Amino acid sequence: MKVFYSDHFVLPLPEGHRFPMLKYSALRERVAASSVCGPGELREPDAVTDGEILRAHNPDYLRRVVSGTLTDKEVRRIGFPWSGRMVERSRRASGGTVGACLAALEEGFAANLAGGTHHAFASRGEGYCVFNDSAIAARAVQAAGLVERVVVIDTDVHQGNGTAAILAGDPSVFTFSIHGEKNFPFHKEKSDLDVPLPDGADDGTFLDALTAGLERSLDASDPGLAIYLAGADPFVGDRLGRLSVTKEGLAERDRIVLEGCRERGVPVAVTMAGGYSEDVRDIVDVHFGSVSRAGEMAHLNTERGLTHG
Repeated sequence: MKVFYSDHFVLPLPEGHRFPMLKYSALRERVAASSVCGPGELREPDAVTDGEILRAHNPDYLRRVVSGTLTDKEVRRIGFPWSGRMVERSRRASGGTVGACLAALEEGFAANLAGGTHHAFASRGEGYCVFNDSAIAARAVQAAGLVERVVVIDTDVHQGNGTAAILAGDPSVFTFSIHGEKNFPFHKEKSDLDVPLPDGADDGTFLDALTAGLERSLDASDPGLAIYLAGADPFVGDRLGRLSVTKEGLAERDRIVLEGCRERGVPVAVTMAGGYSEDVRDIVDVHFGSVSRAGEMAHLNTERGLTHG
């Protein structure tokens, strides 16, 4: 299975910053040491071009991001200090999702060891998100004539507000978000399907709601591609999550989503989205579980000759 990584494009952060940047390199090292990828399948993505970004973002916003002329308020809202390296990393992370989508369309499953930047709006970033990789990638594969309809399956604990806003009114991309009702963002946008969960929701509550929401989303969208945000932050140990989902519950989440798509012949590009556990190893455990489950699905497809190329 092809897996894309961009952790070597380092985003410099001040000491004590709470974003767990270390998780990306730790996850890549774990994937590299596993059997998920064959030779040459762990890949550095291309950076998304201005043209690709502009299918999802406003020209003035892109200009100000690239030139470093965002206001102090805009920079605070994103949560990262501006630098040229921040811009390049954001381009590469979105490029990883484009690459994963293209690979999934050929082979059934692929993954980006970054991405899931679902709080980026057309004209602003927020919540550690600069460019919206899901919207960029969905429109890239559509513009290439590779697929007509896409579903975004967002299981990060925070609502995919930027994705919902950018893709509102676009019937060719269905947005499904299952998230903490009272968690960030405190003003929610309207996805095509929103499934809000109460604080403390456990495995059973989460998985029942996910199963029902996934079926509704796939029925309604009839997609040719799924972009799956496999956030690690519904985990009970997450500092920002407020839910009580175990690692076993999140592994079952991955099975439900990936097998549900596979049964319908829908290719899946997996992205990582958020994760803020105190111990980075917990975040990496959850993310690696998502990637390795996708790898198992890809292996089954290969064995049975069910690739999409």
